[in-house]
Amino acid sequence: MLYSKIEGSGKPLLILHGFLGMSDNWKTLGTQFAADGFEVHLLDLRNHGRSLHSNEFSYEIMVQDVYEYCKANNLEKIDIIGHSMGGKTAMLFATTYPKRVEKLIVADIGPKFYPQHHQSILEGLNAVDFSKKPSRNEVEEILSQYVFDFGTRQFLMKSLYWQDLGQLAFRFNLTVFNKKIEEIGKPLFENSVFSKPTLFIRGGNSNYILDVDFENIKNHFPNSRIETIPNVGHWLHAENPKLFYEITSSFLG
Repeated sequence: MLYSKIEGSGKPLLILHGFLGMSDNWKTLGTQFAADGFEVHLLDLRNHGRSLHSNEFSYEIMVQDVYEYCKANNLEKIDIIGHSMGGKTAMLFATTYPKRVEKLIVADIGPKFYPQHHQSILEGLNAVDFSKKPSRNEVEEILSQYVFDFGTRQFLMKSLYWQDLGQLAFRFNLTVFNKKIEEIGKPLFENSVFSKPTLFIRGGNSNYILDVDFENIKNHFPNSRIETIPNVGHWLHAENPKLFYEITSSFLG
């Protein structure tokens, strides 16, 4: 079973984080949605956060995890928000189980194939030797040699925790990601269609959703619209949470 944090009561709203993230990344926005009358479920996806670590890792298996979570929690009709990898998972979930999803929000990812582009991040993570019992500062120093963007480093550092006294570790399953990184870029199945209301939000400075991708998005999600948050990159919900919340809460109604 997936680990989750549940807040509020009302219509169930599932939020799925991106690659190397976890439910905590969405804590502030989750609280805002809960105040709007949603029962917010912040999930840690497989091999992330406090959820199960497993050698299996693909969008199909993550969708099955979310389906089992919904069944176990008696969630018949849900709205769902997914960012990046979580957005791909949300797209596949909605097209696989359309009767369960009422509204879908996808943050800065499209249904297309994405070539592998996490090499430097994985190199940095693999360069950390936890057997030497590094401090938090030492871990960040190592990461800074591979990951130059401060915001990305801070995002990765959120998954660092004290496994034991004096022993840090990452919450995500780096061993499996090293082996299965190609899974992250896989496209939505060609014949997958979800015809209920769908909102795509992209960052104005991000290259994840380009204008040329609109037609492909419409083929899979005919009842969709695409909004752009200006002057933000891929972590649009963290860079401009106010506008992200305004756009999404208006769509969720």
